[in-house]
Amino acid sequence: MKKRKIKHSIKKKVKNHKKKFKTIRKKEIRIPIGIPNFDNLIEGGFEKNSINTIVGGAGSGKSIFSTQFLIEGLKNGEKCLYVTFEEKKSRFYHNMKDFGWDLAEFEKKGLFIFLEYTPAKVKTMLEEGGGEIENIVISNKVSRIVIDSITSFALLFEDELAKREAALSLFNMIREWSCTSVLTLEEDPGEDKKTASKSMEFESDSIILFYYARNKAKRKRYIEILKMRGTKHAREIYQFDIGKKGISIRQDPIPSFKSA
Repeated sequence: MKKRKIKHSIKKKVKNHKKKFKTIRKKEIRIPIGIPNFDNLIEGGFEKNSINTIVGGAGSGKSIFSTQFLIEGLKNGEKCLYVTFEEKKSRFYHNMKDFGWDLAEFEKKGLFIFLEYTPAKVKTMLEEGGGEIENIVISNKVSRIVIDSITSFALLFEDELAKREAALSLFNMIREWSCTSVLTLEEDPGEDKKTASKSMEFESDSIILFYYARNKAKRKRYIEILKMRGTKHAREIYQFDIGKKGISIRQDPIPSFKSA
């Protein structure tokens, strides 16, 4: 009789624990990306205040994906920051207008901030423990941030240990800002990772790979979610298109994939 009571008590505790765990998962806040069919692959969006790294070569769609992520926030009245080491403001605004995204208008409303930065300034920011970016994020209550790209920042450090430490410092600083962040890394996903890349990817809450692969006589774009902490994400590779409204992911995964 006692054994039955004990067994019943254990079952009840396990059941209550499962219910509690499910409740916790339901309370997780998801930040929608705004890309058709993509949010369905990651349980509704990025986890709030997470750091997400986009890895892909030139022309793979990283900057468009990142901007589309910000546009979704801007439409909802969120404050968004775009930090770039290479892009000029006028050119960037002109290119994004092709997708119907009037960033200048959002800037006038005080919602969008475009910041041209240098990798050296980021290095100084880490050494000083703050800087211009942090002031902008805190004073404007920025909720979404894109840094495009962190590749040139990694090149500032010759020593591998210094690269790892710098990557760790950068990610720790971003986490203190309480923003949902997207960082782009220009690198062919099919190539061997460098130590700096490995360090940055290890610290990321998610890694999304962009392929721009040649299929016969034509190049096509593909996306793969390599990892996403705390998320039951799709593990297949999907083809995506870049149209007049930005990126849209095709609904069905591709049967086979070969990067070239």
